[in-house]
Amino acid sequence: QVQLVESGGGSVQAGGSLRLSCAASGNFIHGACMAWFRQGTGKEREGVARIQPNGDTNYINSVKGRFTISRDNAKNTIYLQMVSLKPEDTGMYYCAAEDSQICTIYPTWYTDWGMGIQVTVSS
Repeated sequence: QVQLVESGGGSVQAGGSLRLSCAASGNFIHGACMAWFRQGTGKEREGVARIQPNGDTNYINSVKGRFTISRDNAKNTIYLQMVSLKPEDTGMYYCAAEDSQICTIYPTWYTDWGMGIQVTVSS
């Protein structure tokens, strides 16, 4: 089982920026689908961004142009750069991984999860 550890969360004002990191144990992420999910209070967990082993990325519409997912295979780490943050971006952000060439938006697709990290955006 892969261990995923998120870092970089915190509290910012609307319009601010944060960069989340997710460090994976071992040499796992090279061939894996990696994703970021978030869950606001009372809301379902939603897929924010995902990156395939070949580097292709996908985003939900609400973060396109503001969030960027990237991976550094040498460091076994993925990132989520978030700019122009809005209060509706507030929530727990989770890193997820699946040993597959295929990525989906469904939380049930992913086997390995981090503990999550809080992002709070105030207006």
